[in-house]
Formats: sequence, C-alpha cells, structure tokens
Amino acid sequence: MIPENTRIFVGKVLPQLDEKQRRIFLGALSEMLGRGSVKDLHELTQISQVTIIEGKKECANIEPNPKFKTTGKNRSASGDRVRAEGGGRKSIREKYPQVIDEINLLLENSTVGNPENPLCWTTKSLRNIEASLKGKGMSVSYVTIGNILEEMGYSLQQNRKYTESGNAGPDRDAQFQYINNKAKEFMNNKNPVISVDAKKKELIGSYKNPGKEYAPKGNPAKVNDHDFEGPCGKACPYGIYDLNFNEGFVNVGLSADTAEFAVNSIREWWRTMGVEKYPEATCLYITADGGGSNGRRNKLWKTSLQSFANETGLNIHVSHFPPGTSKWNKIEHRMFAFISKNWPGRPLETVEIIINLISATTTSSGLKVACKLDEKVYEKGKVVSNEELSGINITMDDWHGEWNYIIAPTNQ
Repeated sequence: MIPENTRIFVGKVLPQLDEKQRRIFLGALSEMLGRGSVKDLHELTQISQVTIIEGKKECANIEPNPKFKTTGKNRSASGDRVRAEGGGRKSIREKYPQVIDEINLLLENSTVGNPENPLCWTTKSLRNIEASLKGKGMSVSYVTIGNILEEMGYSLQQNRKYTESGNAGPDRDAQFQYINNKAKEFMNNKNPVISVDAKKKELIGSYKNPGKEYAPKGNPAKVNDHDFEGPCGKACPYGIYDLNFNEGFVNVGLSADTAEFAVNSIREWWRTMGVEKYPEATCLYITADGGGSNGRRNKLWKTSLQSFANETGLNIHVSHFPPGTSKWNKIEHRMFAFISKNWPGRPLETVEIIINLISATTTSSGLKVACKLDEKVYEKGKVVSNEELSGINITMDDWHGEWNYIIAPTNQ
C-alpha cells in the first residue's frame, strides 16, 4: 500500500518528467517502498510493471555522486550546469560597485570607539543606513549591510548615549563636518593632510606591559614588582598620520612633551617623508586635539609652527577638535591602536625595542610606520613673549577662529 503523501508526491512530480526520468524515478521509488510496490505503482500511474522493473535495474547501475552534497545551486547532482554561466541574481557589489564608498561616507562622521581598540562601531542603525542608501538609488537590505560592515571591521550596536569629557559646545558636530570637508578638499588637490597627537608616555625598562604574548610554557618574562620611573626614564612617542597614503611617522622623544617637541616631530616627518610624497605642495593641513602640546591655546605651539612655515614656505592650516573629542582624531584608531596591539605583554626594556616594535606595525589595509629617536632636550615651561606672539603671521577662519586658523610664512 502506497502512503497518501507519496501518492500526492508522485502525482505532482511524474508529469514534469520525460520517459527515461519517469522510468528511473519509479524504479528508485519502488526500491524505497519495498516488496509489492511494483504492482502498487503500476495501479497508481498506469505505467507497465515491465517499465518499472527496467527502471529498478537502471537505478542499480547508477553510481551515487560523491559531490551531491556539495553541488552548487546552479548544478545538478551529476555536476553539470543547469543554469547558463552568469545566470542568477548578481551580487550587491556587482550591482552597486560604489556601495562600499557610499557606506563609508555615511559612517565617516558617526564612527566612535576606544582609541586603543581598532574595532570601531557606528551610531547609525542598519535600517538608517538602508534608508540612506535607498535614497541614493541603491536597494540594499539591512542584513547585507550588516555583513558588509562586519567585513569593514565594524560592530554595529544599539544607539546609546555615551559620555565625553569636557564641554564640546553646541558646534561640535559642525566642527567635525568642517574638518571633514576641508580634509577632502586638500586631498583632492593632492596636498598633505596629517593627523597628529602624542601617545601616552611609556616607562623604559623591565616593567609590566598589559596584555599577553606567546612564550615557552612556565617561563613568563620577569619584570619589576613596581612601576616607579627608573634611570632609563620614559619614552614619549609623538605620531603623525598621513591620511592620503595611510602612512605614519613616530618621533620617540626622551625629554618633555612640549609644543617644540610636537612641531619638531612634524618637521622630521616632513623632512623624511613629506617632501618626497608632496614635492609640489604649497600648504599643509594639520588636525589636532584641542589641548596638550598641540593645544589651541598653546602659544609655543603657534610660534613653533611659524618657524616651521618660514623654513618650508608652506601655509600651515590647523584645525583643532572640540574639547573631549580626541577619540575622533584619525591617528588614534588608525595608527596608535595598532602600535599598542603590536607590543602587548612585552616589557619595553630599551628605546631600541620601542622603535623596532613601532616600525614593525602593519595592518591588513597596508599601514606603514616609520620611527626615529629624538635625543634633543626640550625645555619645559618655556615662556613666549608678546613680541614673539605678535610676529606670528596668523589668519583666523571666520568659522571658530580659535579652532581653525592658518599660519603663513612671514615673508608672504
């Protein structure tokens, strides 16, 4: 007796098959149903018992296809194509080649994250991005967007409030947009755009360094049981990140983190890398935090930049990030984060080790970092006279001149 669901199945499938396929199909079905099924199938389909028996013999001579479980959706069990080459739905990236660039533009001003963690997240939701792309004529599902973001190194999380230290003011987002637009303008004109900042100072010597690294079992590196500064002092790495070429330069100082040290680090980058990369440049755009050695109120920072402008003939354009928003500075999550990942669990016993570890920093996106030692002693608390301050050839922008200004050579 043939079960009712099998009867329905046979009734739907059989009319779709040609003569050979019907014979083999019924032969295989008879093998599955067992004794007496030939007669039952004959009564159900009115196909002769001889034909069904012939189908059973043909099935017995057919070898199972070992690739059956791994055949693609466009292939039959025999491995032959059912659909012509190039058939089927195109992938989103084939349909919209610009989709990655558009998503990057949407996220550029809404990406945050721990500067010491290269994994960033976005405050835009998947469905918001989906709607934005749809407005640009690209129909991409939020599921596909999630997959693309994961490949780009993002972890999309719920929208939430997050605390930023300091009072950034009501024009914070507008300043971000100002910096973004100006950086694009410089890059389109093949002029250098650099992000600068000082990394935290590192104790030189046999001190514990957070993190872990592989070593022979039971043989951990032995370090001091305290973190008091020793005779070797501290290393002060000051970094310059070139947005055009995805390249970095780190000047490792052994003295104070002063404005002179910061500008001298930029000077060394220009001498060793910048001149070669931008032989026809007439201006330089620097994005920096609002405080510290490169702070917007730091008089020595501005007088030192004036000296640099006079030496190079460059017009120095400077934009500072609003207070409490240093994590948005590109150098933090595009360079410093990976430098920190390159030395976890390893005591920074000598300056040479620090320089070698920084120089060895790379990423899958092609980041390269050059590093040098700066043995010059920088004086702390240096006072800038009013005469020196008045000699700065500075032009404040109409938009928040305290954040955005240009320092030109004095002979201009």
